[in-house]
Amino acid sequence: MTEDVPEREARSFELPDGENIFVTQRDGMFFAYKNICPHLQVELEFLENQFLDQDQEYIECSTHGALFTVETGECVAGPCTGEFLQKLAISVHSDGGIYLS
Repeated sequence: MTEDVPEREARSFELPDGENIFVTQRDGMFFAYKNICPHLQVELEFLENQFLDQDQEYIECSTHGALFTVETGECVAGPCTGEFLQKLAISVHSDGGIYLS
């Protein structure tokens, strides 16, 4: 649900197949990614639902500090610069639900 993901925060979710993803919100838009860093194939957050850097501007990998843009998932700083998080297609319905497309 959209109210579960406040502006400039992120929330993790486990899919029925056991895969972990997270959803974040920026300027009223929602973005979803697989919870895997392209550099070391590890989960991104250092604490539950802690995916963003201190200023809540970028998605940050807790293992090596790589920074990714919220809108595209592109790594803009760190050892995987130029690589991307795996973005997931989602749709936001009028009932407030966020669904994988």
